[in-house]
Amino acid sequence: MLDSSEGSVRHLTAANGTGTVHAVPGGRPLRAVPAPVPAPSQYRLSEFNGERTILVAEDDYSCRSALHQYFERSGYRVTEAADGPTSLRAVFQHSADLVILDLGLPGVDGVDVLTKIRRHSTVPVIVCSGRDDEGERIRILNLGADDFVVKPFSFPELEARVRAVLRRGGAEPASTHMELGDLTIDRDTRTVTKVHDAIPMTRKEFDLLAFMAASPGQVFSREDLLERVWGSTEQWQGRSTVTEHVRRVRLKIEPDPDRPRWIETVRGVGYRFSVPAD
Repeated sequence: MLDSSEGSVRHLTAANGTGTVHAVPGGRPLRAVPAPVPAPSQYRLSEFNGERTILVAEDDYSCRSALHQYFERSGYRVTEAADGPTSLRAVFQHSADLVILDLGLPGVDGVDVLTKIRRHSTVPVIVCSGRDDEGERIRILNLGADDFVVKPFSFPELEARVRAVLRRGGAEPASTHMELGDLTIDRDTRTVTKVHDAIPMTRKEFDLLAFMAASPGQVFSREDLLERVWGSTEQWQGRSTVTEHVRRVRLKIEPDPDRPRWIETVRGVGYRFSVPAD
């Protein structure tokens, strides 16, 4: 069903019986109605030896919802992001094994999201876009996309491409439970305990700690942490945001915050998470 205004198409049922997502002339996807969602294929996640999480990064709610329903019914875990910064946070907090990425994201567009992902992560990325110019597809693939699917596409075809990318050796399912000395961090429950005592954390305090703890010994600048935990840059947020959150986390987990053992300062560079020897 079409709904037009001033001669331009604004809305079209895009999740039809064949599971096709359509696009308007000019490259922008039409809004996808979440129902009916086509039945998933016969394949299941047993072939991947464990449950996988797909991040659907798409600004159109109806299209995002239709993809969510389809892949969830296929047995995947599905998370959503409606803009660029949210997509980056989801990737860098290790919550996805594969990203389905639209290029027209607000905040940080899809090309910049892909570039930032590839700067720091090997998570597989399938770009879905109405931009069907060959030169554009080549550019996106050269930037590091694992596959490029042009809208309109069918859900079963996209699912087959997801399986193919994962079979090629995508990222292993991320660990959600970290035991680091007497400190335990659980991403599923978003809890931190130290010697069995629960440590209350705000959302961003937890995100910062979990991100750094996942890469012990690696040094992160304040700019890195702004980008990878907050999905932001110095243009939008000061580095003091990171400094203050590090201070708060230290107050909660360090025996002596003035002489930190867990989150160390690397002078002139940034911070490093270290597991104390004793």
